[in-house]
This record gives sequence, C-alpha cells and structure tokens, in this order.
Amino acid sequence: MSDTPDRRLLDALLNSWDRSNAILLNLLHALPQGGLQARAMEGSPSVSEMFTHLHHERMVSVLEEAPEFAGAVPAQEWASEPDPQRIVAMLTESAQRVRDAVENRIMSHRSLELNYDHPLLLLQLLIFHDAYHHGQIKLALKSAGCPLTDDHAGPLTWDVWRSRGGASG
Repeated sequence: MSDTPDRRLLDALLNSWDRSNAILLNLLHALPQGGLQARAMEGSPSVSEMFTHLHHERMVSVLEEAPEFAGAVPAQEWASEPDPQRIVAMLTESAQRVRDAVENRIMSHRSLELNYDHPLLLLQLLIFHDAYHHGQIKLALKSAGCPLTDDHAGPLTWDVWRSRGGASG
C-alpha cells in the first residue's frame, strides 16, 4: 500500500485527524486570559475540564479498541488543568495514540476490539466529538464575556480544514 490509491486515501483521512487536533490546539492557544475557567452556565464543565475530557475520551477509546497502543488513562475524566502547556501535551499524546492505533489496525487489516465496523469509524467519531466540544468551548467563552470573534477564530479553524498545506494552523 506504499503509494496506491488506498494509501493516499488513508493518508488523507489521517491528515483529517491531524487537522482536527491542530484546530483544538489552536483554540487552546487562542483562549483569552481566564478562558480555561469559563463555563457556558452554572454547573457546566469549564473549558479546562472539556479539554481534559477530550484527552480522557481518546485514551479510553484507544485502551478499549486497540490496547497495544494505549497509554495511561487519566484517573479523572473532567479534571481541571490550569496549565495550557500540560493540556497541549495531553492532546498531542492522545491524538498520536489514536492516529497510530487506527493506522495500524487498517494497515494490518484488523478490526477494533469492541465497536465500529471499521477502524476509520473511531477516527470519525472522535472528530465529531472534538467538534462538538469545540462549539461548547466557544459558547462557554461567549457566556463568560470573552468570546472569540469569527475573524479571530476562522483562520484557526476553517482555514485549517480548507488548507492544502497540511495540518498546521
């Protein structure tokens, strides 16, 4: 599958995962002062807790579906992490583990352990999950009085998807 149409398709799909993670990291880097503590409403998770939830979900998914690629699953799913660089490290690690698990299972023609008709579906579910929480994070920022304008957020999100240059934001 070196440079076959199937390999090019797999590379494009993996690149979509890389782009989704780059968008999350861009969003994290764009947070205004105090943005990690923002909540959409009383009792809602903070922005920080949503980012750590994303990492947790990825790590649990890999543990359950391709345990040979698993790392340590955080003890707390919705942890409050005040250090943005720590969140970057977590999301970078979990994104790579998901990518490696899906690529390996596809290349070795192995299904996942529990769910999904094809390993690619795990990637698609997690992209959907990331995007869902991306919207919640933007809503929390808006509710807290520190919204990201479309002019500011567009290049960090939509332009990453539309780019022909890869996953960098």
